[in-house]
Amino acid sequence: MTDPIRRLAEEQRLCGATVANGFVFLAGQVADDASLDAEGQTADILAQIDALLAEAGTDKRALLQVQIVLTDIQDAPAMNRAWDRWLDPAHKPARMTIQGQLVDPQWKVEITGIALAPR
Repeated sequence: MTDPIRRLAEEQRLCGATVANGFVFLAGQVADDASLDAEGQTADILAQIDALLAEAGTDKRALLQVQIVLTDIQDAPAMNRAWDRWLDPAHKPARMTIQGQLVDPQWKVEITGIALAPR
């Protein structure tokens, strides 16, 4: 019997996404380049999300829900500039944005979400 769960981009403590039961569950994604500002970090993260969704066989149009954590809520306009460039306006997910402390103080943005996976 094959494992009904696919794990993508596995690391030491987690995987970048899990695919199960018709859904893609994204781990919290942070920028590869923490020296970027909030807009740059967001663009970096969204590119990672695109890659994970592609590996799962889907894309951003299948996103159902997204949660964004900003270390400083004042960075929301910068984050939204990158988001708005990336977003497919015909396929907007439900979204939440909050302020919170992240593990690495250089990170300004973390994004997670759930998408439909192809069956």
